[in-house]
Amino acid sequence: MFVSFIVIIVGLYTYAFLSPKMELRTAGQYYIYDGKDNLIYQGSSTSKWVDIEDINYNLLNAVVSIEDKNFYNHHGFDYLRIAKAMYTNIKNGTITQGASTISQQYVKNIYLNFDSTWERKIEEAFLTLELEVHYDKDEILEGYLNTINYGQGNYGVANASRYYFNKEPIDLTLEESLILAGIPNSPAYYNPVADYDLSVKRAKIVAKSMLDNEYITKEEYDDLFKTKLDIYGKASEENLDMLMYYQDAVIEELNSIKTIPEKLIKNGGIKIYTYLDLEAQETLEKNILTYLNDSELQSASVIINPKTGGVIALSGGVSYAKSQFNRATQGYRQVGSAMKPFLYYGALEEGMTSSSTFNSQYTSFPLSNGTVYSPTNYGSIYANKPITMAQAIAVSDNVYAVKTNMFLGEEKLVEVAQRVGIERELEPLPSLALGTKEMSVLDLARGYTTLATGGIKKEVSLIRRVEDSSGNILYENNNREEVVLNENYTYILNEMLTGTTNSQFVDYARPTALTIASKLSRKYAIKTGTTDNDFWIAGYNPDILMVTWVGYDENRNTNATDSYISKNIWADTVEDILKDKGELWYKIPSNVVGVVLNAVSGKPTNDTSKATIFYYVKGTENSFDDAEYVFKKEQEE
Repeated sequence: MFVSFIVIIVGLYTYAFLSPKMELRTAGQYYIYDGKDNLIYQGSSTSKWVDIEDINYNLLNAVVSIEDKNFYNHHGFDYLRIAKAMYTNIKNGTITQGASTISQQYVKNIYLNFDSTWERKIEEAFLTLELEVHYDKDEILEGYLNTINYGQGNYGVANASRYYFNKEPIDLTLEESLILAGIPNSPAYYNPVADYDLSVKRAKIVAKSMLDNEYITKEEYDDLFKTKLDIYGKASEENLDMLMYYQDAVIEELNSIKTIPEKLIKNGGIKIYTYLDLEAQETLEKNILTYLNDSELQSASVIINPKTGGVIALSGGVSYAKSQFNRATQGYRQVGSAMKPFLYYGALEEGMTSSSTFNSQYTSFPLSNGTVYSPTNYGSIYANKPITMAQAIAVSDNVYAVKTNMFLGEEKLVEVAQRVGIERELEPLPSLALGTKEMSVLDLARGYTTLATGGIKKEVSLIRRVEDSSGNILYENNNREEVVLNENYTYILNEMLTGTTNSQFVDYARPTALTIASKLSRKYAIKTGTTDNDFWIAGYNPDILMVTWVGYDENRNTNATDSYISKNIWADTVEDILKDKGELWYKIPSNVVGVVLNAVSGKPTNDTSKATIFYYVKGTENSFDDAEYVFKKEQEE
């Protein structure tokens, strides 16, 4: 039996040696490029790579000592340790000890999941053999340290060293090395940000193993942790912390591309060329931190170039180091009045105009299911008179929106939303006009992009092109586009959306973005959205589209005074990004005409203090626009 065992082992190692060499540096590794083809990230989806020569020897010794003291003497499997663990587990009647070597753990980190199935364990064994016969120990240890989880969203020793101690791995002290070496056993509990005392307790266990294995002296051991260490606890200031949200979104999109085999992505070495504008990303992050650095509020933003549909900047939260949940792509919140532009496009398409009127007053709507729906305006403030569509958009009148939705039929809003590219499944309800359906920031931005292009639906994407390690093109975004909206109605809608910063519309309520009007140096179509828990702003012109959300993760009620945060993040960011560009607005279609009218009443006026331009499809500028009257007549019939 012993001879047979030896023959089998030799055979397995020979088979592993004859197998193709595994690629460590490219296994699970990505190379991400910005919109100018500059390499901005090299590593796995979560960590950067650092050479073993650039890692402090204390950390190397600590990791080997606590994780796999026979690492430099075995060939992938510590058979004595396995036998001891099996004996202990059988004796105790439960699994209390493991015997995984650093090589085995590394294989799991880069190639496998952590399912406890026989199929996975057999695959792990073969890959471990291949790893051992093709690479020396230092190369394996280097790869392991670059891929393990150090807690607080930090993978790899470079990220962890900078996050916890604001140092490069080569500059770590013995005590700092002990802290880091102890974290992977339980990253959520043993990291010093989560629990400093617990991390030190674990570090002392690591130190005892180093003492037992003669990596440190008794004097060094006795002198440890007599004073509290300084814990930095944040991403290095020289790095863009929120850029990781963009990178995560890139990997998420990469995994959704069906034409690239999953195995090829897993093997790594993939070059991903994105639409990222690093300066725009930096500007976005700076402004988010300016307004939210000391707040419990969270924020998510997406910035898109309407000409390409490319996402040039994205943030999924205030701090990636503290929370890797990407609120821009994975978070779903009610969008509030940010839904209304799609409703009003449908209204224009169905024959209403910018001066069509409904009464703004408290209204209860009996529904076909026997219930009564009674929407309210913000602050329960009503005009108690007819108002125009242009006025309703400027001040975000909820009653006008619900009346419009029911006038058109609730299916119309759903149809328009789907047409412009919103992927979220929507139900035709009266309340949909007020944004009661939850969706992601990216999904809402996808719909707004179609408005920003003048009615052309673009394929909104972060990725331009994907290549393998040899430069072969695996995927290329062909920038597919489709005309889905009428340019006349889209132009009229875009002009009405500029009313949110137009003081001419001040009446029973104020335009919803008037507070940032003084910050804006050019023309934008803007719509805000407010719920009890959320603040939204979406705005654009032909050069840029930006959608921003602000709120609490726990869906707590927000303070009304905090509405300025989302608006100011938006205004400061778009203005900074466009500061060196000329002002650009949409060309008026030949079939659209502008008429100077009183902004509040929508009637001809000689009072220039209240005059603004209403836009119409030619031939409808003098049409009968009392939609309230028409609505009631239809109901009676």
